[in-house]
Amino acid sequence: MFQKILIANRGEIACRVIDTARRMGIATVAVYSDADSNARHRALADEAVHIGPAPAAESYLKGERIIEAALATGAQAIHPGYGFLSENPGFVEAVEAAGLVFIGPSPASIRAMGLKDAAKALMIEAGVPVVPGYHGERQDADFLAAEADKIGYPVLIKARAGGGGKGMRLVEKPADFAAALEGAQREGRASFGDGAVLIERYVTSPRHIEVQVFGDRFGTVVHLYERDCSLQRRHQKVIEEAPAPGMTAELRAAMTAAAVKAAKAVSYHNAGTIEFIVDGSGPLRPDGFWFMEMNTRLQVEHPVTEAITGLDLVEWQLRVAAGEPLPLTQDEIPLNGHAFEARLYAEDPGKGFLPAPGPLLHVAFPETARIDTGVRAGDRISAHYDPMIAKLTAQGPSRADALFRLRRALAATHVAGTATNLSLLQALCRDTDFAVGKMDTGLIGRKQEALTAAAPPDDAAILFAAMTALDLDPARPQFGFRLWGTGTVRVEFVSGDDLVARDLRLLGAGQIAVEDGGCSTVFEAVAVGPDGLRARQGGRNLDAKVAHVGDAVSLLLDGRISDFALIDPLAVEHTGGAAENRIVAPMTGVVRSVPVTAGSTVAKGDILVVMEAMKMEHSLRAAADGVVEAVHCTVGDTVDDGTLLVDFAPQAAEGAPVEDSLV
Repeated sequence: MFQKILIANRGEIACRVIDTARRMGIATVAVYSDADSNARHRALADEAVHIGPAPAAESYLKGERIIEAALATGAQAIHPGYGFLSENPGFVEAVEAAGLVFIGPSPASIRAMGLKDAAKALMIEAGVPVVPGYHGERQDADFLAAEADKIGYPVLIKARAGGGGKGMRLVEKPADFAAALEGAQREGRASFGDGAVLIERYVTSPRHIEVQVFGDRFGTVVHLYERDCSLQRRHQKVIEEAPAPGMTAELRAAMTAAAVKAAKAVSYHNAGTIEFIVDGSGPLRPDGFWFMEMNTRLQVEHPVTEAITGLDLVEWQLRVAAGEPLPLTQDEIPLNGHAFEARLYAEDPGKGFLPAPGPLLHVAFPETARIDTGVRAGDRISAHYDPMIAKLTAQGPSRADALFRLRRALAATHVAGTATNLSLLQALCRDTDFAVGKMDTGLIGRKQEALTAAAPPDDAAILFAAMTALDLDPARPQFGFRLWGTGTVRVEFVSGDDLVARDLRLLGAGQIAVEDGGCSTVFEAVAVGPDGLRARQGGRNLDAKVAHVGDAVSLLLDGRISDFALIDPLAVEHTGGAAENRIVAPMTGVVRSVPVTAGSTVAKGDILVVMEAMKMEHSLRAAADGVVEAVHCTVGDTVDDGTLLVDFAPQAAEGAPVEDSLV
C-alpha cells in the first residue's frame, strides 16, 4: 500500500479522499490555488503545495505542476478526484511517465470512452444497447439534418466530447434544427475544443439510471448496483438515490450485466460509472434502457452507493491502484436499504440557477446525515470553481424512511451569506411525484415555478429577527421601560427584495404582539435560550436558530431560512464610532459597488460603498457633506468585518460642528 498520495483536486472530494487515506494510515498532500490558500482541504492534509493563481486553467489544470508537487513531496500516487484532470488521458500518461501511480483507469480506457460517438460504436460492437441515432464522423449541417429526419423528432444534439449538459440541445421540430446545431457546435468548441456532435432519438420521459462498476488489474469487473440521477436542472444532477425506484430484478440483471460488459470491453480497472437513459413513460422494462456514456472516474454521487453497500469506494480505489485484487466478489457485495444524496449549491434557483459566489457567514449541518463538504463558516464560495457547498446523504431501511430522514436533515441545515438551493431541495422532497418515485429528467423544469416560489417571512420569523437585531430579551426587568419606552418598537427590515415593517408591543412577561396595521399576532413564552430563541403561538411551539452578523440576521425556523437586514431609521444621522473619518465594513461580505473615487464630493446620505452579505445589499452612506480622500476597495473584493473601505473628510457649515461618523 502507498505511504503517501497527492490529491489533484479541491473542495469536498479532496476532503473525502483525505478522510479515507487517514483512516488507512496513508499520508496526504493537498494542492491549492491562490483562492484556496485557507481552504479546508489544505488544512486537513498532512502537507500542501501551492500550484498557481485562482483560475483553474492556471492551477488545478496544470498537470505538470501537480506532478512536480507529487515528486517534490515524495508522494507515490495521485488521486484525481472528479472534474479537472480526472478524465485526461494525457495527464495519466504523464503521471505514469514520472514513475507515479494514477489512482484511476488506464489512459487507453479513458480514451476509449472519452468521445461519445466512439464509445457508442464500441458498445454496439460489444452488444450493449445504445439509443438509436447518428454517431459518425460526417458533420456537415445538411447531412445531419437529414439524419435527424430519419431518426424522427424530437431529437437530442450532443457534443461528442465532455459532459455536464454542455453542447446539448433538444430539438422538437425540423425548423429549429439548424439553429440548435450551430449552438451545440459552438458550445462544444468553447467547452471542449471539439465542435463535433452526435444526434440521438429523444426518449420520452427519460430517466437517468447509472451503474457503479469496479475493476481490478486482474481482469475482474463487478457492479455495485444502480443509482437513479433523474432529478436534474440544466442537465446537472440535484438529488440522487440508490437503488432506483421501480427497479425490477429482471431489469437490474440486464442493466448490470450490460454495465459489466461495457467495462470489460475497454479492459477497465478502478472505479467507473456506466450511465443509461431509461424509458420512464411506464413501468421499467428490460428492453427500455440504452447506453449513454461512461464516466471513467469516481462520481460525485458515490456516497449513496457507499450507504447501501456499507463499502468505502475510495479505499477500493486505493487498493486496486496499489495492485490488490477487488476486496469482494460479486456475490459478496451487499444491498441494504435505500439512500438519497442532495447537493447543496451556492446558486439562486429563482434566477435560473445562476451561481452565487460569496462568503459563507454561517454554516451548520445536522448530525443525522452524512455530510461531505469542503467549506467552513468564514470561507468563500469562489466564482472560479463549482459552487457546491456540501452533499447531504441520508440512509434508511426503505425509500420512504430514507426520504423522511433527508427531509429532516435539510430542515436542520443552516447556511447564511449567499443564495443557496436549499429551499429547492426541500420543495423537491415534498413533491408528490418524487415521493412515490414518479419522476424523469424534466420534472424540475416542468415544476420550476412552483419549486422555486418564495413565500414572505411570517410574523414569528420577524419577531425573532427583531429580537436578535435589537438585542431584546423579555426576561430583562428593564425590557419594556429602558429599551421600548411605552412598550412598543417599530422595526423595519429588508428581506429579499421586500421591505418588511412591523410594530412589536410588549404585553407582559414573555408576551409580545407583532402588529401590522389592524392585524396582531400574539406570542407567548418568548425567551432567549443558549442555542436560539423560543416562543409559543396558537398552540405551536417555535424554536429558532439564529446567525447574527453586523446588521444582518439569518434565521432557521421550521426548516426554513429567512434573511433580514435591519434598517436603522437614524442611520444617516448616526454619530458614534467613526471619529477617524473612515468608513469600515460592518460585516464580512462582498463589495458590489463603489460609486465614488478619491476626490469625489458627496452630500450627506450619498452612498459610498454597497456591500452584499446574507444575500442582501447594504448601502454604506456619508454622514455629512464632504470629500472622499481615498478608496481602499474595489468591486468584487471579499472584506472582513472592520476592513477600512473609504477615507472621508466631512465638511460642516461655517460655525457648525462636524459630524465625523459614517454608517
